[in-house]
Amino acid sequence: MKLVLYYLILLGSSYVISTYGPHQRAQMTGDILLGGLFPIHFGVSSKDQDLAARPESTQCVRFNFRGFRWLQAMIFAIDEINNSSTLLPNITLGYRIFDTCNTVSKALEATLSFVAQNKIDSLNLDEFCNCTDHIPATIAVVGAAGSAVSTAVANLLGLFYIPQISYASSSRLLSNKNQYKSFMRTIPTDEYQATAMADIIEHFEWNWVIAVASDDDYGRPGIEKFEKEMEERDICIHLNELISQYFEDYEIQALTDRIENSTAKVIVVFASGPDIEPLIKEMVRRNITDRIWLASEAWAGSSLIAKPEYLDVVAGTIGFALKAGRIPGFREFLQQVQPKKDSHNEFVREFWEETFNCYLEDSQRLQESDSTSFRPLCTGEEDITSVETPYLDYTHLRISYNVYVAVYSIAQALQDILTCTPGHGLFANNSCADIKKMEAWQVLKQLRHLNYTNSMGEKMHFDENADLAANYTIINWHRSAEDGSVVFEEVGYYNMHAKRGAKLFIDKMKILWNGYSSEVPFSNCSEDCEPGTRKGIIDSMPTCCFECTECSDGEYSNHRDASVCTKCPNNSWSNGNHTFCFLKEIEFLSWTEPFGIALAICAVVGVVLTAFAMAVFVRFRNTPIVKATNRELSYALLFSLICCFSSSLVFIGEPQDWTCRLRQPAFGISFVLCISCILVKTNRVLLVFEAKIPTSLHRKWWGLNLQFLLVFLCTFVQVMICVVWLYNAPPSSYRNHDIDEIIFITCNEGSVMALGFLIGYTCLLAAICFFFAFKSRKLPENFTEAKFITFSMLIFFIVWISFIPAYFSTYGKFVSAVEVIAILASSFGMLACIFFNKVYIILFKPSRNTIEEVRCSTAAHAFKVAAKATLKHSTASRKKSNSIGGSSASTPSSSISLKTNGNDCDPTSGKHKPRVSFGSGTVTLSLSFEESRRSSLM
Repeated sequence: MKLVLYYLILLGSSYVISTYGPHQRAQMTGDILLGGLFPIHFGVSSKDQDLAARPESTQCVRFNFRGFRWLQAMIFAIDEINNSSTLLPNITLGYRIFDTCNTVSKALEATLSFVAQNKIDSLNLDEFCNCTDHIPATIAVVGAAGSAVSTAVANLLGLFYIPQISYASSSRLLSNKNQYKSFMRTIPTDEYQATAMADIIEHFEWNWVIAVASDDDYGRPGIEKFEKEMEERDICIHLNELISQYFEDYEIQALTDRIENSTAKVIVVFASGPDIEPLIKEMVRRNITDRIWLASEAWAGSSLIAKPEYLDVVAGTIGFALKAGRIPGFREFLQQVQPKKDSHNEFVREFWEETFNCYLEDSQRLQESDSTSFRPLCTGEEDITSVETPYLDYTHLRISYNVYVAVYSIAQALQDILTCTPGHGLFANNSCADIKKMEAWQVLKQLRHLNYTNSMGEKMHFDENADLAANYTIINWHRSAEDGSVVFEEVGYYNMHAKRGAKLFIDKMKILWNGYSSEVPFSNCSEDCEPGTRKGIIDSMPTCCFECTECSDGEYSNHRDASVCTKCPNNSWSNGNHTFCFLKEIEFLSWTEPFGIALAICAVVGVVLTAFAMAVFVRFRNTPIVKATNRELSYALLFSLICCFSSSLVFIGEPQDWTCRLRQPAFGISFVLCISCILVKTNRVLLVFEAKIPTSLHRKWWGLNLQFLLVFLCTFVQVMICVVWLYNAPPSSYRNHDIDEIIFITCNEGSVMALGFLIGYTCLLAAICFFFAFKSRKLPENFTEAKFITFSMLIFFIVWISFIPAYFSTYGKFVSAVEVIAILASSFGMLACIFFNKVYIILFKPSRNTIEEVRCSTAAHAFKVAAKATLKHSTASRKKSNSIGGSSASTPSSSISLKTNGNDCDPTSGKHKPRVSFGSGTVTLSLSFEESRRSSLM
């Protein structure tokens, strides 16, 4: 029973080997067999299978010269290894290479052949048959090219742990070792390519692009990673489209319509050459030539697209190419290919026919051809160097070099197994694999630990994701001046292992945009904002679409396309165009500006005039007027006025902490001292004149000591207010940055309440003084000039009532100016009203500065008081008599008139005769005062 079972398996397996799998292949026997998967054709013919008969295998179409060159690179590497005396001596490598036709179905068909052969070997049927034509198991596979194809192959090979090394599949999904256990590659992953593309777009300051990706496992993951990178850089993708070589015409036309109508000028493409070709053809047909293409490595050097007839559309393409390698002797090997010599390679015949556009004898295609596609016969000995095909384009070996590296990596892993020392192996108990009986999983293990230096001196090792480290070369598609063909000009590189910011290098001078221009194209949703403006958001539009908004005052932007405006420092302000900041002008009430000079001059004039008045009073201190005005208090009053004028000078100049702490107390104390002197003097005179008989008690009570004590007490209250203020909240210098273009240096008063108390107390004393002055306004003018004191207090009130709203409504240096004006105005008012009249009389009217004048004015005032009293008494008596005599009694009217003139006061006689008339009579009163009495009043 067991024997029958093995026989059936052998029979079935033999049938699979003989009938299953592509018929066209390149094959050579050897001790160890390597598999190969290459896109010898770009695709398969589209044929509907109605299943009316047995389905036929689809036919591959459109020969791929570059794919055939990649196959030749594998054969060349194997031949080179077989001829080497150091690498795998006495061991011959064989190969079985199939055409994937760039499709998953054809690739899986070939892969099943590899798997089936390995399954037969695992059954160990040698004891049941003598298999002389036995084909050894495939221990590794080189391929495939496209990521979508490699994904399908990797899923199948991974089940049997057959190592697969791809030379062109860059999808980042293949780095998942949990899903693709045996997949490896010699090409960088798209993880880096997507980042590199985003870096290029950022480098050229584009923010509005179109993304096109193939609808497979290569394009979708690549564009997904690209989208994330663009989001991190705030770059927008206007269109995100999928494409395939199998799209219908209407789908291609609809996609082209969307691209043509888009304002984005840069098209990023993650696709292979066959997938993108239908779109390029349609754009060539429509003559859409104003687009810049950013090509992934899958089509950056594709011979399908890099054709002269497409250059009007694709010229200027920026593409990513793998680092070029050097394969010594490969050029000669490519040139030696001939159908008669390479019988083991069935693809050579088709290559020859496509190269020379002919048919070889006994060609199956000759029998299938019709008259419309007639080709001449080939001899098979034509000169391959006489024609130009992508097959002989060995100037930049990129994918071919990756194939070469893949084969040598497998050979080096086999060499490590061959030279393994027992006890130092990678397998259980540090054992080594047997090169003659090894299995595919053992080769996979050895490949994962591979670390060697190739013949070019490059270190080769696979990382944790089984990827081989590599870098990109950036190429630009130029038009050849000689024959109009495509020239791939190297314009930069991308080093994925460099530091951020140093990975990308592009020589802009070498780039030709659209094949002729050196100016970088514009691909932004909105025009760049000029310096002095910023990007403004537009509702319902992507962030890359914006309107340019002028920076606000105090902000600036000094470069194009600024996202935000930068706020100027506190000591700066933006210019009119908002492109830079200039230092603000610093302002304060300066000594050098005209306004400050004028105020200072007024203050100095006030000091001088006050000092002059004091000098006059001192010089004429024994004259009656000076004595009559209480000269000691007058001296104190004049001194306080000097202090008032001087305190205004502290408000001028750059405010410092000490000046801020000094000026308000100096002003407040000076004014309180001044008003206190006026208050005491005015009240004293009022009390003396209103007293019926000035007694010794009045003289004692209003002596000089008590007068100065009252002045001191009134001033002391103001001093205490200032002390409390300076202790709790002292004023300080303050720079006010709130005003545009100007920094005002002012004083921060510390406490507005304290300032209110200071001014309020001063106004309170002024109000009391005004009350007393008003009551004494009719006293002898030459004695106290109470009317002028009343006027001075009115001026004081008008000034300081106006000061309060002016103080709080102004700012900057004008705050100090308002207060200086208030101080000067009130000081000049008191000086002029109280002292100018006296100084005028002393200096220019000395005749009025005599004892007789004082007596006359005093007597007149006394007589007026007596007359009023008499009149009041007489009126009261008549009212009483009238009430007794009855209401019928008649009372004659009488008139009272007071007449005085200069002749009634004779200064020479010393007699004063005021006259009072009652009706028709005249009464003459003679008043006499002792000298001692007058002296006491003075």
